[in-house]
Amino acid sequence: MAKSRRRSKKQGKTIASERIERLFELADGMFKRDSALSNRYVQLAKRIGMRHRVTIPREYKMRICKGCEHFLVPGANTRVRLLGTHVSITCLNCGTQKRYPYRKDKSNVSIE
Repeated sequence: MAKSRRRSKKQGKTIASERIERLFELADGMFKRDSALSNRYVQLAKRIGMRHRVTIPREYKMRICKGCEHFLVPGANTRVRLLGTHVSITCLNCGTQKRYPYRKDKSNVSIE
């Protein structure tokens, strides 16, 4: 009877990816009111992704600091600079820098 109640791995992964998206939406909406709660949402999203082996989409991954795992918001706690061939994103909490290649023809690369 227990096997019939279990979710398949595919269902678990789709639910996990939906939850990750929802947590990032909540983190984005909550940042101005409570940045600590927003950071907690991001930590939960990372944990869900690791537990279910779901990759976090690139546009969301760019919004996480690798050093302190805070939610990055340009202008509030992040400095974004265009430097020749790459975009440099600096976390103002811990000072960690991330660099992404800068391509003019592909406009999909943005952190907003």
